[in-house]
Amino acid sequence: MSAGTTVSSRTVNYPANLVQGERVHHSVYCDPAIFELEMIRLFGRAWLLLGHESQIAQTGDYFTTRMGREPVIVARHADGCVQVLINRCTHRGALLVHEETGQVNNFVCPYHGWVFQTNGALRSVPIPKGYGSEGIETLAALALARVPRVQSYRGFIFASMAETGESLLESLGPIVSSLDDLVDRAPDGEVEIAGGVFKHAYQGNWKLVLENHLDGVHPNYVHASSVAAARAAPDAHSDPAQAERYAEISLRQMRQNGAPESVWESLGIWTTPQGHGFMGDYHSDARLVAAMEHPVFARYKQSLEARVGADEAQRILGVSRFNSVVYPNVSFMSQYRQLRIVHPLAVDRTVVYTYNIRLKGAPEQMFRDTVAFSNVVNGTASWVLTDDLEVYERTQLGLTAAQPEWVFVGRGFNGDVPDANGFVRGATGTSEVFIRHQFMAWAQYLSQV
Repeated sequence: MSAGTTVSSRTVNYPANLVQGERVHHSVYCDPAIFELEMIRLFGRAWLLLGHESQIAQTGDYFTTRMGREPVIVARHADGCVQVLINRCTHRGALLVHEETGQVNNFVCPYHGWVFQTNGALRSVPIPKGYGSEGIETLAALALARVPRVQSYRGFIFASMAETGESLLESLGPIVSSLDDLVDRAPDGEVEIAGGVFKHAYQGNWKLVLENHLDGVHPNYVHASSVAAARAAPDAHSDPAQAERYAEISLRQMRQNGAPESVWESLGIWTTPQGHGFMGDYHSDARLVAAMEHPVFARYKQSLEARVGADEAQRILGVSRFNSVVYPNVSFMSQYRQLRIVHPLAVDRTVVYTYNIRLKGAPEQMFRDTVAFSNVVNGTASWVLTDDLEVYERTQLGLTAAQPEWVFVGRGFNGDVPDANGFVRGATGTSEVFIRHQFMAWAQYLSQV
């Protein structure tokens, strides 16, 4: 543990006291007052991933989501621009749009019929003379509130509630390489969100899921039962009843979670001061999903080579990243085309949206593999996910105990090594360097008044 005076939970009154080297105060996970501060200073300032431009491909397309506590509408306006609007009528405050997705010419409030354009401008109101002799002209200032900063990176839509601050690229820093890795894999150079969304909730703090996604120690313990079942099952190729790709993907994923400790130790864990990070060298295309020897993969590789050339295709396919985290609200898998967006609801309540990503120009079977992988890992009946959710809730219950005050995140402490690409690499593949850097970013956000 770090040297220093123990800080009582009754006397901790500002975030800088709560993060101390290789330990953090348990209240960061369970104090409602800290959660409220996070909504204002972290989720109210950071660049948050909202979705992808493929979800609003046509004029008038929209989807609804949240930025921390704020309900928002993401829409494609007639000029082609992406608009992010606060989902609240400026008349009497009703939620303007209830549907998750749709296409409209205008947004119409269900309460009093106020009509807003897809850029938020007020278009009409019932009985306009009731608001003065000039009618609707007097109400122009009651346009929908707009989120002040909206930017896309390679089709992924980010927004920030802060009027000023770092640009999106400055905030992302070197983690853009993970987004590049995802999009570069598409033979047509573009990706799209497709196949609907999985939603799951758990009774725990939002930080737990982002910490878990880069944790190389837990799989052998949290997922022990599913690993044992997968090891006992016959290989897909040896049993005609299990010859479908779904079974193959299930077995490979479950068995991979039971890799020896030496494998986990040899992985790479990279992180940044902004809290972003990724796990590298875990799965590979040769071991999971679209195996390199499979005919589907061969067709895919040929399509990719036709666009970028054989050498560049080899470089792209040689990148081996599993989970990447863009702090504070997203985790994604570039190789396996999964996108998970984290929505905090309360200090002890979180919901996660999981989307599948299609590589444009790739064989359709690859998207089917993507959906199969999602069913195995992220679906609500998943062996993997249900294990994780139980541990999140057990952890949340434990963290509410007053003693001990501190959570120890010291694995690999003092072994972190900066690299030439702007990342910091953990001493080993099971280092908790990513948690420490997430909390570095957390403390920076929350300390800004």
